[in-house]
Amino acid sequence: KVYSKVLQMVNYTLWSNIKGLSALKKNGRKVGHLRFKGKGWYNTLNYNQSGFKLDQDHSILKLSKIGEIKIKLHRKVEGNIKAVIIKREGDSWFALIQAEQEPKQLSETGNVVGLDVGLASFVVDSDGNSVENPRFAEKAATKVKNIQRKLSRAQKGSNNRRKLVDKLNKAHERINNQRSDFLHKLSRMYVNRYDIICAEDLDVMGLKEKGNNKGIHRNIHDASWSRFMSMLSYKAQSAGRKLIVVDPRNTSQRCSFCGSIVRKELSDRVHECPYCGFSSNRDYNAAVNILSTGMEQPVAPIESKPLHHVSVMQVLAMKWEALPFRVG
Repeated sequence: KVYSKVLQMVNYTLWSNIKGLSALKKNGRKVGHLRFKGKGWYNTLNYNQSGFKLDQDHSILKLSKIGEIKIKLHRKVEGNIKAVIIKREGDSWFALIQAEQEPKQLSETGNVVGLDVGLASFVVDSDGNSVENPRFAEKAATKVKNIQRKLSRAQKGSNNRRKLVDKLNKAHERINNQRSDFLHKLSRMYVNRYDIICAEDLDVMGLKEKGNNKGIHRNIHDASWSRFMSMLSYKAQSAGRKLIVVDPRNTSQRCSFCGSIVRKELSDRVHECPYCGFSSNRDYNAAVNILSTGMEQPVAPIESKPLHHVSVMQVLAMKWEALPFRVG
């Protein structure tokens, strides 16, 4: 009753996961175990290369072994369609259409930027913009905990338990949608605005495993730096932009004015150099260092500047073709 390609992709995903976990374990990472996904847990059907047909004029998707499905096509699909992934999120179903397209090059701006991601601010750039960390999961934590508490007391198989499961799924779906919207719009803004983007090559998994502070681990997960970098990477590539990742060592400790190493604790939010007297926001200093490292430029004197605060609402208010933060 299931199309053969879908079954093949399930098998491929399983063995890819086993291979990936084995590689992580060999590298000394903490690795859990694969968990069986029974009814209600497996949420995707991957039609790879065949078994599908999209009628864009009538908004109908035909899937082998399922039939014709009326869909809401929110924009025209361009290019050669290579795969269709059917995904369930809560009580909604989505068709993710993968198409091979010719990249559309953006016109050059002549601008370059360095990005320093963090928890105090989501990102501070070398132009002096400080983007607020949205903390979507943290803000919804009380609501999620209350639903989970009620769910733990509900009788298995009851209607009440099913309703609570749906409610919990919708709460997590909302968090994920908010985060995706924020990351898409912010990454789009930087790709539209800058020809070259320099950022740190962070080992996010390693940062999550370091120490026993569960609060910081939770905040790092909520920030989704890896996802942001992934979006920057593929959007930059398709737009003819360049993303340069640099070694993160000493980007926060090095003085961007004179190049001296000034040791700081994580709690120290201001960079004050005892050698040249330069003082600035710690994250701005790091962003300038990331830019100079990525562009392979020597350390040059810079001016300290007050950061321009960019709120979460400013980012979420952007359209798909995002405008720069400062419009002249």
